[in-house]
Amino acid sequence: MKQERAERTRAALIEAASEEFAEQGFAGTSVMKIADRAGVTLGAVYFHFRNKGELARHIVAGQPELVVPPHASRGLQHAVDVTLTWACQLPESAALRAGARLVWEQEQFTAAEENSHRQWTEIIVEDMRTARSMRELKAGTDVDALARVVVNACTGAQMHSFVESAHADLPRRVQEIWEFLLQAVAVPSAVKRIELDEARGRTA
Repeated sequence: MKQERAERTRAALIEAASEEFAEQGFAGTSVMKIADRAGVTLGAVYFHFRNKGELARHIVAGQPELVVPPHASRGLQHAVDVTLTWACQLPESAALRAGARLVWEQEQFTAAEENSHRQWTEIIVEDMRTARSMRELKAGTDVDALARVVVNACTGAQMHSFVESAHADLPRRVQEIWEFLLQAVAVPSAVKRIELDEARGRTA
C-alpha cells in the first residue's frame, strides 16, 4: 500500500512537472509550483527528486518511451513511424511538449555529456543501420550523419511549428522532411513502398 502511494505521488509529480515545464519553461518553473500542481508537499517532491533539474532530466530522458508507433515496422519505415508518432502525439502530451521545450533550454540543467539530441539520434541510427542491411539506402550513405539530419530537421520543425501553429501542423512538416530525404538517400524501390501518411503516427 505504501509503495503504491509512493508510485502515485511520483507519477503525479512527473505529470505536474511536465505541465509546468511545457507552459513556463525551466527558468519559469519552481519546485513549489510543481508541488502545488501535484497537490503534494515540498517534502514529497524532495523525497522523489533532489531538485527541478533532476525532474527535467527525467522527463527528457523518458521521451522515447512515450513514442511507440502503432504499426509494426523496420528500417526506414520504422524511422518514419517514430517521427510521425512523435509529431502526432506531441500536441496532446504534456510530457512530450515539456521535453521539446526543455531541449531548447537543456544547457540550464544538464551536464555536457547529457544530450537529448544524441539520445534520439541513437534511436534513429539503429533504424538506418537496419535499413542499410535491408538495402533500402543508396550505396555510400552515411547512416550516422543521416540520423543526425533527421533529428536536427525534426527539432527545427518542432520549433517553427510551435511558433506558427502551436504544433498543429507538425505532422505535415515531418512528412515534408521525409519526402525530400527519401528521394535523396533511399533506393527507388524503398521510396515507393514507404508510407508517409499521417495515419501511421496515430493510434486508433
